[in-house]
Parts: sequence; structure tokens; C-alpha cells
Amino acid sequence: MEPSAPMSGNPMSGNQGAPANPVVTVVVAVHNGARSLQRCIDSVAAQTLTDHELIVMDGGSSDGTVEILKANAEKIGYWESSPDRGIFHAWNKAVACARGEWICFIGADDYLWAADTLERFRPFLDTALPAHKVVYGTVAVVSRAGETIALIDEPWTRARRRFFTAMSIPHPGTFHHRSLFAEHGLFDESFRQAGDYDFLLREFRSRPPRYVPGIVQAGYEEGGVTTNLRAALRGIRERRRALVGNRFPPSWIGAAWMYVEDLGRVGLRSLMGERTMRRVQRVYRGLRT
Repeated sequence: MEPSAPMSGNPMSGNQGAPANPVVTVVVAVHNGARSLQRCIDSVAAQTLTDHELIVMDGGSSDGTVEILKANAEKIGYWESSPDRGIFHAWNKAVACARGEWICFIGADDYLWAADTLERFRPFLDTALPAHKVVYGTVAVVSRAGETIALIDEPWTRARRRFFTAMSIPHPGTFHHRSLFAEHGLFDESFRQAGDYDFLLREFRSRPPRYVPGIVQAGYEEGGVTTNLRAALRGIRERRRALVGNRFPPSWIGAAWMYVEDLGRVGLRSLMGERTMRRVQRVYRGLRT
């Protein structure tokens, strides 16, 4: 294990200049993400909102990720590198270390969209409670080259219609108030893909999220685990388990639609390519509204 240096009274920290009570904690889970991790770290370090911290949980990488973390220790509030049980275990470890009032989770392939992203979100975070403990905005789907493919941007009035069959809000564009983890517990580590969906189901049964229009929070690099057939089937099974576990059992129509939508998405992506696929999705969503 390669932790950063200890800080008294708190988890180990490599950034002694970090605020004692940051408004936002940005959590990055990574495993062998050396290709894109520097971009991710730089996007957080560049934020004009100074009241933030960065936590990076590495699952024991062997590709140079640890060397990048060591080289960027002054930009990171806390990091460690040790084997974990998956992304939701990494997130749970990060929650235990986080000091921010609001926590957002992004991948090593993701990045905060602009230097003023957190600063622009802050007024909405400061006025969210008590009505909302989840705040989300827009996520840009990008290619490996950084080209914008599509925007995931849907107000809750529309996203709610699909949320109880699929994850219809962009999790890299979502802030969670820290009190949620005391209220609902941590992420369920038995999930490999749908732990975030399961967690938000616990919250949305009693309070809706706050949607912030017009602000892109993060760039999300397409091509993750949900883009192949086997992962899509696992995701469907996990979402169904999350719904049943949270007492939202899907109707037979809803359950069937999970298969149609997810498997159709994977199949069409392979046939048409990502850009055309996203155009079809935008047209389809427009017809449904």
C-alpha cells in the first residue's frame, strides 16, 4: 500500500493546504488508469472554487498510476493504493475520508468540464437543503480524443419517468450531501455496476433531486463496462435487484423494457457507431416527451 502522508485528526493527506471544511469533495476511483488520470487530477486542481478537496482511491494499479499519484501529491487531499473489492468499495472508503459537505464521484476517465465548474454549482448547493440532498447537472459524453459526442441533460420532470427502470440521471454530474450516507448507509458493495442506482433509489423515494440547467459538470469518456453485451445483461439484472430491494418491483412491461432498451442500445452502438447512436437517442427522447 502506498498512502500519502498522515495528517493529524484526519485520514492521511498529501495536501496540507486543503481547507479544513471543504464545500465539495471530488472522489476518483481508479485502477490502471494512467492514460487519463493526469487529465482528471488537473481538472480538479484547476478549479476556481478553493473550498474543495480531491480524494483518489486506487485499487492497486500496476501501470504507472501510483507514480502519477506520487507526482501529484500536492494536488490531492488524500490518496491510497491497495486492492479493493470494486468501485463501490473504493467509494465507501473515500466517504469515510471525505470532509466536504457535498461529495461527487467521477472516474479516472472523467474530468471536471471547466475551471469554474464547482464555483458555478456552489449557489445551487448552498440553497439545496432541506428540499434536495442530491443535485445534478449536465454531463458531456466525449471520445478518447476529447471530442464531444453528446450531452446528457434531462430535467427531473422528464428523467423521473424512466428512473424506475433505468439510471436516467448522469452520476458523474451528481453531488450527494454527506448526510445521505448517515441516513441511507453506504453503497452496497455486492453490486458491480448498479450500486449508484441502488443508492439513489433509497433517496428518491422520499426526496427528489435538484436539477441545475445549463451547467456542464463533467466530461464522461464513452467506452466503459456498460458497452458490451455481457455487461449490459449484468446491469439489467442488477437494476432489477435494486428496484426489488428498494420495494419498487418493476412491472412486467418495465422489466421487459430494460432488456429492449439496454440490449438495443448495445446492438445499435456496434452497428452505427457512438455518434449516430447518440443522435438516434436524442430523437427518441424528443418523441417521448
